[in-house]
Amino acid sequence: MSDATIRLGLIGDNITRSQSPRLHVAAGRLCGLDVTYERLIPADRGEDFETVFDRCLSEGFRGINITYPYKERVVPLLDMPDPAIAAIGACNTVVFDWVPPSGYNTDYTGFVSAFREAFPDATAGTVAMAGAGGVGKAVAFGLAALGCKRLLIFDRDRAKAEALSSSLEAAAVEMPVELVPSIEEAVVAADGLVNCTPVGMVGYAGTAIPKALIGRQRWAFDAVYTPVETEFLSDARAAGLSIISGYELFFHQGVDAFRHFTGTEVDAAALRAVLAGPEPEARISA
Repeated sequence: MSDATIRLGLIGDNITRSQSPRLHVAAGRLCGLDVTYERLIPADRGEDFETVFDRCLSEGFRGINITYPYKERVVPLLDMPDPAIAAIGACNTVVFDWVPPSGYNTDYTGFVSAFREAFPDATAGTVAMAGAGGVGKAVAFGLAALGCKRLLIFDRDRAKAEALSSSLEAAAVEMPVELVPSIEEAVVAADGLVNCTPVGMVGYAGTAIPKALIGRQRWAFDAVYTPVETEFLSDARAAGLSIISGYELFFHQGVDAFRHFTGTEVDAAALRAVLAGPEPEARISA
């Protein structure tokens, strides 16, 4: 590996099908940069998250992405330079620029960009959201930035929902927030449906929002992108809702993360075209 190589990676538990390596290597090629990107699964390495993180810090990584279930666990290890991002309490992008490393949340910025691209003239309205973990926090703050009229949150772990509500209140967002005891209760009054649980991704079959509850709403978003066509989105599309797939969040957060990692702005349209084509041979670590 040359001194000019930009070494990146992803720490997560269920990432064998992640497309992040391909996105960042392709973005590097478009920008004339030599980028490598490694999948780092703590259990497969026989190490805990903190040990893997420390290895990245000491072994020459420029930056790493963090995904489920470590987006909140990483926060105490970081400096969060943007108070608005620090308020979210979850991080998916780390840059090893100094000690402690800098943390960012491109799930937040990526969701806002994905929504505005999909619905340039629409408002979010009242939203029912399943899941208040790391990505749920980012999406909730994104909805606030988008002028969401009211957010109804359900999580099987009530403490997570309460923590998210407290974070939103502490940040003084202008968005009424209500915790509901069931997803059924949330969707009745909703204009939009959001899944921020891992349900529906590879290894977590099913849907967090039952098909019978879908139909009266306007739009749906699923944070899951492996697979892109989840059971939830399939049900929502069949019921006539407008869709934002998890791929759109993945794409926009990746573009933002690449900028943090490299200081370079990739041509988003060119990157999207490359990713839509066949996957080339690349230096992507398993």
